[in-house]
Amino acid sequence: MPTPLSPLLMIPGPVEVSPAVLAAAAVPPPGHTAPRLIEAFGASLGMMRQIWQADAASQPFILAGSGTLAMEVAAANLIEPGERALVLNTGFFSERMMAILRRAGAEVIEVGAPVGEAPGMDEVRDALRRGSPCKALFATHVDTSTGVRVDPEPLCHLARAAGVLAVFDGVCATAGERFAMAAWDADLYFTGSQKAIGLPPGLALMVAGERALAARESRRAAPPPLYLDWHSWLPIHRAYEERKPSYFATPATTLVMALESGLGEILEAGIEARVAAHARTAAALRAAWRTLGLRTVPQSEAVTANTLSVLLFPECIDASLLPKIAARGVTVAGGLHPAVKATSFRVGHMGYTVTRPDYLRRTVEAVAGALQDAGAAVDVEEAVKALDT
Repeated sequence: MPTPLSPLLMIPGPVEVSPAVLAAAAVPPPGHTAPRLIEAFGASLGMMRQIWQADAASQPFILAGSGTLAMEVAAANLIEPGERALVLNTGFFSERMMAILRRAGAEVIEVGAPVGEAPGMDEVRDALRRGSPCKALFATHVDTSTGVRVDPEPLCHLARAAGVLAVFDGVCATAGERFAMAAWDADLYFTGSQKAIGLPPGLALMVAGERALAARESRRAAPPPLYLDWHSWLPIHRAYEERKPSYFATPATTLVMALESGLGEILEAGIEARVAAHARTAAALRAAWRTLGLRTVPQSEAVTANTLSVLLFPECIDASLLPKIAARGVTVAGGLHPAVKATSFRVGHMGYTVTRPDYLRRTVEAVAGALQDAGAAVDVEEAVKALDT
């Protein structure tokens, strides 16, 4: 747990983790067929359905890897060479999804928007209607490079109307932004462990609906690479959920123990309460940023994420601000999207962090103090007051 003498990690992943998660991750690694590991794995699958708000017929997957692995798994199982995939481009990770789909042989149809904005529903509807049918619609729920959030619900409705799969990259959103997989009839939602789930890095987490699983079953082309193939993992996951030992490849056993703890913490108050806590935290921080004269890259509240802030440097201030913030004990991230890489910085506020007002206060004080050091006329006390209002 951070102290005044230790740095506070406020980047958009990895994030600070709770004492319980840290303790669970610190145990000696259990074997992959140990009864305690099987219990943690099976329990985590059930809790994932609750957090994703998915139905009983959906299939959660827990794989050792990053969020990018989850993107690769989505493309490998759902898309065959020559099929068309529609991608909403809201930033760096939308671009990555398009690159992965093209490597899978897909014909990618892009619907873009200016940096800081999201494509309109009419544009998406028109794109789905043009040309030959698409196999799937892919969207990044929150793009970590721009802080832009899309609304998955109307996108799911458009996908259903067009008869295409609705696939969402939830890496910077899952458990921090509202997502109701069953109610919205989404087909696949994936994330990484190091974001709002509140774990160390190392797990790719996803829940696939019945249509997504059926798409893999009906695949006519060569099967996906062995590690990426749902067929490789389904028997193992189903066995673990029945609390039976099984093996395909060794899972990240220590992280699975942490996952059980982290998911349990989220569900202790309920996923709705955790999402609401992220919304309150984001609103409070936006008030503080406004007091400091900082503008966000997202162009409206409607597309502004609750899990991170992507902030523009004030005039005459550049990335040299970041080491000044770090010198005050808080680490934030530099810009990522090429259009704002040199002119922005990013502050993560997700997972365990949203339960710690002291972390948020330290962050605002560090940013405000660094701005003062850089010559900006800001009031640290006013910024903290705005945060606490």
